[in-house]
Amino acid sequence: MSPTWIGIIGIVFMLVVFLTRMPVAYVMAMVGFVGFSVMISFPAGLAILSRDIYDVFSSYGLTTIPLFILMGQLAFNSGISKRLYDTGYRFMGSTRGGLAMATVTACTAFGAVCGSSPATAATMATVGLPEMKRYSYSDELAAGAVASGGGLGMIMPPSVVLIVYGVLAEQSIGELFVAGIVPAVLVTMLFILAIYIRCRLSPLQGPPGERFTWGQKLRSLTGMVDTLIVFVLVMGGLFAGIFTPTEAAAVGAFGVLAVSLVRRQLSWKGFVNALHETLRTACMVMMLIAGAVIFGKFLAVTRIPFNIAMWIGGFDLPPGVVMGIIILVYFFGGCFMDALAFVMLTIPIFFPVVTGLGFDPIWFGVIIVMVTEMGVITPPVGINVYVVYGVAQGVVGGIPLESIFKGILPFLAAVILGVIIMLIFPDLILFLPRLMY
Repeated sequence: MSPTWIGIIGIVFMLVVFLTRMPVAYVMAMVGFVGFSVMISFPAGLAILSRDIYDVFSSYGLTTIPLFILMGQLAFNSGISKRLYDTGYRFMGSTRGGLAMATVTACTAFGAVCGSSPATAATMATVGLPEMKRYSYSDELAAGAVASGGGLGMIMPPSVVLIVYGVLAEQSIGELFVAGIVPAVLVTMLFILAIYIRCRLSPLQGPPGERFTWGQKLRSLTGMVDTLIVFVLVMGGLFAGIFTPTEAAAVGAFGVLAVSLVRRQLSWKGFVNALHETLRTACMVMMLIAGAVIFGKFLAVTRIPFNIAMWIGGFDLPPGVVMGIIILVYFFGGCFMDALAFVMLTIPIFFPVVTGLGFDPIWFGVIIVMVTEMGVITPPVGINVYVVYGVAQGVVGGIPLESIFKGILPFLAAVILGVIIMLIFPDLILFLPRLMY
């Protein structure tokens, strides 16, 4: 049997096992180990299994992941998210849909100290849903804004998905972070526009809240000071070359901890919860990376990525059409798999194709993160939808799942528009990295 057919059988078997709900990381590692053993030898399979898992967990570069996750967990447990929301609420809450706009804006700001989409969605659902329900917002708009806004945590640096992409594709994490800023701001503005249009067409979706004086609005800006300090400290040091990404993550985690202690808003219980969630999430991500690396070694010996590249090249299609096909694969794949797992699964296949066609790898990384952002809010996986659904049970007595999926439709259209804009004007992504680096 040819190596290509062995690879295809391995991929099909892996997709079938996914349906059993076995953890994605273990499935990729298992298929990669068995496939590599069949292709080379059993001792070689054992060697890559042990070496790759050790290399991932001992990698200095990957220490950015647990540190940035810790930074986000400390921010959540110290109340930073609530202060961000309060600031947005005072500035925009008095307009129709203003609370939803404030929620989306707070999601972007919290993403700057978090980096995780589900964590951002869970945090802002806890803070924002009760307020929007109190002002009689519809379930669709309230839950849709939180679930979709949480996806901004995937784009806004520091993004865990961008870190993983940078490691797998051997690209500068600093450049990826810089490249993600403009798309994150653009999608935020498109979300606000979607809310505005929705509330103009159906005013009862988002009634106006109470009004605040300019004095109250300006005083609320103090709630953003700690977030701004941490963001400037981390990203400024990274851009200036003072910190490596790992050092920037450590400084950010320490900065959030210091701010929380000065404000006396981090309890011992909150600190322990932050450590527990950091450990749980970081281990999950690291195992996903290890599984993807092992599976990538198997794919490499089957030569499937190279065959796909040659197959696509044989069609003599314009590069833009090929990129369109790849984006569609990421969109539909993200609907059925966890975004991080899908990115790690497909990078070994598509990265050689993309670079071979002359596309910038930094631009491609940001584009696929934007596309997979749609996956976190679309069925059947839609992890952010289920996160908001679960949180809503405790904070507002529950919101029907179909209402949340219905509520994300305008935001899904906004993300699609954002991706189209970035495809037409790639310099919107690349001009900041070129300026900084």
